[in-house]
Amino acid sequence: MRNSVVSAIGLDVGSKRIGVAGCDSTGLIATGLTTVVRTNLPADLEALHTLILQRRAEVVIVGLPKNMNGSLGQQAQRTQLFGTRLQEALGVSVYYVDERLTTVQAERSMQRQGLSALKRRALIDQQAAAIILQQWLDIRRHQQLCPIQESIDERDLNP
Repeated sequence: MRNSVVSAIGLDVGSKRIGVAGCDSTGLIATGLTTVVRTNLPADLEALHTLILQRRAEVVIVGLPKNMNGSLGQQAQRTQLFGTRLQEALGVSVYYVDERLTTVQAERSMQRQGLSALKRRALIDQQAAAIILQQWLDIRRHQQLCPIQESIDERDLNP
């Protein structure tokens, strides 16, 4: 995976919705795809399975909602459990990326674009997922360019 283009999907996992993002064929640019409204675990996994198959995704990048001090709270633990279930049910590799402030970043970006509050509300989760995926793509690309610096926070890239 290290020296080749990879097809990846990024997820912003919340209790009510899951924002989904994908990357382009070059593996350089992440964009929001859709938002999955959560109902129950089997339905959530089925919806994601369909997207993973459509996109031919090899890996899934999940935003890990760490506390501001870097510790893992209840939501981060729930997210890791979801990631584990996703990996077990669908057989995909799951990696985690620190998602602190991605929703704020996404909101500000959409405000700068002049999107209405209604439109921002509809897109916020997938935009946050795009930021999460873009972080992973950027870290991965940087590690390919600078192989001597293998420790650019590999802890967040490990499943």
